[in-house]
Amino acid sequence: MAPAHPSTHNDATVGVAVDVVPLTLQEGALHAAVVRVERGDERGRLAFPGGRVRENESLDDAAARWLDGTLPGVRAHVEQLYTFGEPGRDPASRVVSVAYLALLARPLPGALWVPCEPALRLAYDHRTILRTALERLRAKLAYTNLAWALLDESFTLGELQHVYETVLGHTLDRRNFRKRILALDLLTPLGTTRHGAHRPAQLYRFRTRRPITVGVP
Repeated sequence: MAPAHPSTHNDATVGVAVDVVPLTLQEGALHAAVVRVERGDERGRLAFPGGRVRENESLDDAAARWLDGTLPGVRAHVEQLYTFGEPGRDPASRVVSVAYLALLARPLPGALWVPCEPALRLAYDHRTILRTALERLRAKLAYTNLAWALLDESFTLGELQHVYETVLGHTLDRRNFRKRILALDLLTPLGTTRHGAHRPAQLYRFRTRRPITVGVP
């Protein structure tokens, strides 16, 4: 019996890879961790950590391996982002890449952190991957508690608002933001304050530091 889908001379040998987009807030802006391509047509250009998946390795494990290679021991929220498989995305061979988003509360030393905007010039199709990652992050702030992944364990409402404003790219009314974010019942007051240049600010933490669906703040 003939196979249901007979092969032809046009069938391609396709490699499977992962690419990880590590993002954090630094100096009042979103930054991404990148590496320099070491060989091939894109040598010397910036790209996100990533590469081929091993034969007996899951996609999640491959993403964790490549992320740890750039940011050893990192604690990050990691989630699958999108699959990129346009022909020609890698000049060397036919490669389909599953991209991951990794969010960090703060930048780790030892990595090359670059601002996400203005738009980075990146190797391969990584500029498209970055755009997709930013769109995903902005969208999820509207219906999840994902802001926790970009904050330390304790924070002020002003610091939380700064996360939203930085990611969304516009300012928010202070009074309305605080009223709405507190109404979502996502936060627990710690009963302590942080002292700085201004009057002491109440400290909070998220009730849970795992993804949940919420309303719009």
